[in-house]
Amino acid sequence: MNQDALMAWYRRVKRPLPWRTDPSPWSILLSEILLQQTQMERGVHYHQKLLKRFPTPESMAKSSVDDVLHLWQGAGYYSRARRLHALSIEVLNKYDGKLPDQYTQLLELPGVGPYTAAAVASIAYSIPVACVDGNIRRVMARQTNLEEPSTKEVQTYADGQLFYNAPGDWNQAMMELGALVCRPRKPSCSQCPVSESCQGRFRAQELPRPKRIKKRLMEYKCVVRIDDDGLPELQQRPENGLFAGLWGPHMAAEVDTNGCEFVGTIRHQLSHRELVVSVWKSDGASGTNPQEVALSTLDRRLLELAGIVTNVP
Repeated sequence: MNQDALMAWYRRVKRPLPWRTDPSPWSILLSEILLQQTQMERGVHYHQKLLKRFPTPESMAKSSVDDVLHLWQGAGYYSRARRLHALSIEVLNKYDGKLPDQYTQLLELPGVGPYTAAAVASIAYSIPVACVDGNIRRVMARQTNLEEPSTKEVQTYADGQLFYNAPGDWNQAMMELGALVCRPRKPSCSQCPVSESCQGRFRAQELPRPKRIKKRLMEYKCVVRIDDDGLPELQQRPENGLFAGLWGPHMAAEVDTNGCEFVGTIRHQLSHRELVVSVWKSDGASGTNPQEVALSTLDRRLLELAGIVTNVP
C-alpha cells in the first residue's frame, strides 16, 4: 500500500469531526466508545452532549451512573455507558483524573478493548500501535483478496502497514478510507488513493464475506399502568438483565393482563436478539415522569404505544 498517497488523501478529505478539531484524550476516548456501535451522525450528537456535561473524567466520576445513562438514552448498547462511568472512577482514583498514556494501561480500563486502546494511544499520544476495526478489516480483505480474514491476519496486516511517523493519522486514514471510499456496498474504487495495490478491486463488493448472525427470538408481555396524572408506573431494571439499570414499565415472559386493554405488539431488533413485546395498558398509581429517568429506545416505544409522550433529553 502506498502510504504517502493514503496520507495525502486523508489530509485532503478528512471530516472535521469534533474530536479532531478540538482533540483531547478524553474527547477521543468518548468518540471511540460511542462509535463502536453507533452511527457517525448520532455518535457526533451524543459525543457533544456527553462532553458538554462531562468535560473531564473527574466530572463523570463524581456524577451517578444514572446521570450518564440519562444522557446516553437513545444511543443503544447501554452497557457501554455503565462501563464508561466505571472507567471514569478508575481514572480518577488510579491516575489522578488523567487518562493513562500507555497502551497496556488503557487496555486495563473497564470497557476498553484492543481497538479502543490502540485508537486512543495512537491518536491522543502518538504511540505506534495499529487499530483494527470493521473498516480496516474490509480494506485489508480487499487489498489482499481474502474472503474471510481472521482477526490475527487482519492485525498482522495492520501492524505491517502502520506509518510509524504519524500512527494516529494513519489509523484514522485507514478508517476514513473504509468509511468514505472502501464502503461495504458500492465502493468507490475509481476514487481510491491506493487502488493500485488492491488485489481484490475487481470483486470488491464480494469481500469480505459478511458474517451471518442468527438472532434469537424472545417474546415478552408488558403492561403500562398509568396513574391519575397520566404518568406511567416505571421500575429500574435489574443490573444483570436486559437494559440493565434503565427504567421502564413491567415486562416479562408472563404478565397478568386481566382487566387490561391490549394496545398492540412491538418488534424490536437488537444485535443478537429480536424482541416481540405484546403491550397492554391499565390504571395505575404512583407514576414516574419519563423525562426524569433513563429509558431505552424499546421502553420509549412501549410507552408511546400506550399513549404516553416521551422525549430524549
